[in-house]
Amino acid sequence: MTFNEFLNCISKIEQIPVSGQESQLKMSPPFRRELIKLQQNNIKNAKQSAVLALCYPNQNNKTMMVFILRKTYKGVHSGQIGFPGGKTEELDTSLKDTALRETEEEIGVSKSSITILKSMTSIYIPPSNFVVHPFLGVLNSTPIFKKEDKEVEQIIEIPLQDILNDSNVISTSVSTSYKVAVNVPAFKLKDQIIWGATAMMLSEIKDLLKQVL
Repeated sequence: MTFNEFLNCISKIEQIPVSGQESQLKMSPPFRRELIKLQQNNIKNAKQSAVLALCYPNQNNKTMMVFILRKTYKGVHSGQIGFPGGKTEELDTSLKDTALRETEEEIGVSKSSITILKSMTSIYIPPSNFVVHPFLGVLNSTPIFKKEDKEVEQIIEIPLQDILNDSNVISTSVSTSYKVAVNVPAFKLKDQIIWGATAMMLSEIKDLLKQVL
């Protein structure tokens, strides 16, 4: 998909409503619905964070989306693939500001160069007790990434067309933060497996974009 084709659809992207949890649940682990029912009290007091799904052109004018592979550390999200983002800080004026600040810190894209197109549906992550607020954004030029070495192991660029391709949705066995291996739906993109909360957020973005692209 060319970036010009993507740009031509921005007004439609901004206008249509998001599909919410129904899209997210297409890519949820099998225990997700029941787990959320049990976590309602925790959700009320959960920490807040925000992430950014950033679209941009590569050197060949193909529309791309950027992900990060997090460093291995003693934590529930160690070594996982996700969107750039992180927890809110006192100086952030909004959740959107959190997503933009964290994106600049983690992959070196200036927040002033990014346009936020849409706020997507928030999602609760029980193992870390965070509510994550995803945003869809666009950068009109090819970025020169600079990763934050303490937190980011690798920056991963995926063609948007691959994300929209249903044949890249698979079922795979993963080890959860609860030390239990389960079969989950996942995206297999450039030999990378994206599952869990990131896959659920990506599923909603995919459903949104497929309505207009």
